[in-house]
Amino acid sequence: MFAEGDPHVAGDEKKRKRMLSNRESAKRSRMRKQQQLHDLKSQISELKCQNDQLLLQTNTLTQHNMLLESNNTVLRYELNSLKERLQFLNSTIRMMEQISGISIDVLMAPDPLLMPWQLPCPSQLIMANDDGNFQL
Repeated sequence: MFAEGDPHVAGDEKKRKRMLSNRESAKRSRMRKQQQLHDLKSQISELKCQNDQLLLQTNTLTQHNMLLESNNTVLRYELNSLKERLQFLNSTIRMMEQISGISIDVLMAPDPLLMPWQLPCPSQLIMANDDGNFQL
């Protein structure tokens, strides 16, 4: 057969080692591809979840926006109605002034909503006696 120093034996051994090395390299390559596939599937799952959350937020914000737009429309309508009413009342006052010949001064009632720091009724001091009782 072949002797130890035979070049065929050395060539076969190199070929066997190269085949084994190639087999291990291919196995590592398959493992890397498998891991990449797993990572991509995980990323797809995470992105789908994020997409669902963003879609839900978008729908919620869209509904909220529609509600605000509806409220704004109502408020604009009310504003226009109040402007028309004010114009009517002012024209009525001017007509009454022309008919009567007397200037009519309209006093504006204080609106506590416009000036919340000013109470509609005067404040009273509350004093404490020496015995701890309160009196106005």
